[in-house]
Amino acid sequence: MTKLEQLLSQYAAYHLDQKNVLTHFIGIPLIVFSIMCLTARLGVSISGFDITLSLILIVVTTLYYLSLDRIFGLIMLIIFAMSYPFAYKIAQLDLTMWLALSIGIFVLGWAIQFIGHFYEKKKPAFMDDIVGLAIGPLFVLAEFVFLLGFRKALEERMLIEARKQRAEMESKNLHSVSS
Repeated sequence: MTKLEQLLSQYAAYHLDQKNVLTHFIGIPLIVFSIMCLTARLGVSISGFDITLSLILIVVTTLYYLSLDRIFGLIMLIIFAMSYPFAYKIAQLDLTMWLALSIGIFVLGWAIQFIGHFYEKKKPAFMDDIVGLAIGPLFVLAEFVFLLGFRKALEERMLIEARKQRAEMESKNLHSVSS
């Protein structure tokens, strides 16, 4: 099993209900965009070009995604490159408007996430493993790619492993409740 399969399977074990997955199609992009907005205001200008914390996070995250999968990493880079100018514009607003929009988008994204986890009856993956915060956007991309009919073998391997991990989690929960 590749590292990508391992990470996606681990994340998917918390996201087997389709209503939950659908909420993540909205919630995770909102959260990622809000983080871009919040961090696009912090940085330095070098020769007229603003190097923001957001750009640094985009580079680091993209490199991580590329190390897991070139195709997914490239698609995420394109998504980030298309989103960043909008986040940068929001970061240039006056302080109150920038914070209100950025934090509002962040809170809305998390509210949608928690609605999904209500259907799943499972806590978010990052509560057990902080890496889930980085894998969430990649999981949403993978699910979208699967919906389009691509990379079905990856989807099948991921789901088999995710169901196995979910069964182990539920078995541990039953064991701890009965103890």
